[in-house]
Amino acid sequence: MDEFIEDIEDYLDDIEPVIENPSELYEHFRVVADKGQTQLRIDKYLFDHLPNSSRNRIQKAAEAGFVMANGQPVKSNYKVKPCDVITIMMNRPCYENDIIPEDIPLDVVFEDEDLIVVNKPAGLVVHPGCGNYHGTLVNAIAWHLKDNKHYDPNDPQVGLVHRIDKDTSGLLVVAKTPKAKTHLGKQFFNKTTKRKYNALVWGIVDKDEGTIEGNIGRNPKDRMQMAVLSDPTQGKHAITHYRVLERLGYVTLVECVLETGRTHQIRVHMKHIGHVLFNDERYGGHEILKGTTFSKYKQFVENCFDICPRQALHAMTLGFIHPRTGEEMFFTSSLPDDMTQLLDKWRHYIINREL
Repeated sequence: MDEFIEDIEDYLDDIEPVIENPSELYEHFRVVADKGQTQLRIDKYLFDHLPNSSRNRIQKAAEAGFVMANGQPVKSNYKVKPCDVITIMMNRPCYENDIIPEDIPLDVVFEDEDLIVVNKPAGLVVHPGCGNYHGTLVNAIAWHLKDNKHYDPNDPQVGLVHRIDKDTSGLLVVAKTPKAKTHLGKQFFNKTTKRKYNALVWGIVDKDEGTIEGNIGRNPKDRMQMAVLSDPTQGKHAITHYRVLERLGYVTLVECVLETGRTHQIRVHMKHIGHVLFNDERYGGHEILKGTTFSKYKQFVENCFDICPRQALHAMTLGFIHPRTGEEMFFTSSLPDDMTQLLDKWRHYIINREL
């Protein structure tokens, strides 16, 4: 059962968000008591003065030593006195679980009473999390379905069935009913969905096709990254199949087919075989990893980075069985403009090998 839960969690988006800024895990407040303040328990005082904060959260902060009066940690039963300077630090931002509908453009590829297939642009965070509490795909979906009385964006039984990274573009399926989410979730768990990605990677990929297999987990040397772990007892089993689509000098366009769906799977697996995704800053692809030392070539690559200012990865196709009709459905999304322009620029470079 534990293995089943772990595999399902990989598709339920942002279950272990990568923290861009650790300080954003906490809320910090400072309150100065009035000169006429009557003595009052500090947990009650803070509950009255802090918006959207429960008394339980305040008491837990006090137990952890994060509630202070005049610079000294105090317990929940401390009595606030006139002019006391009260500070508190609490984890779990109070708004991180509230999905607020927001009028954000949504590219709907398909929709019926059971599900929605959307084409996510690069740069759009999928789900609210650390440092990204608004302006996400989930907020956009909540707005799109705001008049659907049966859809509650805060109900975990509906919504996103899987996820893609903020700076990855492409197709996602969203369940509008609990039955649809359960049915689709089982398809992802049983690896019967069909997902293909296009990626531009650094270097000349030797084989025309291949399979990458290796457990993925947090990089012990850099917690901001995932990595293929050498210890087979650690991490989560992951398999990626790849096929070369086009060779463009110092970069290669590949198609990747996911057999599993781990965090950063394609990015990590391609790096593992020596082919970091082009302009993937987290994994070093924003450096010039292959090519010449000529200044013109360096300028050319910098221009390429400007054209596609994110990892060159697109969720091209998505296939699954419709949860109600049993029909096999298959969707394709064209490459976005930034990747199309990027590829054209490399093709032009190949034709004019003067750099």
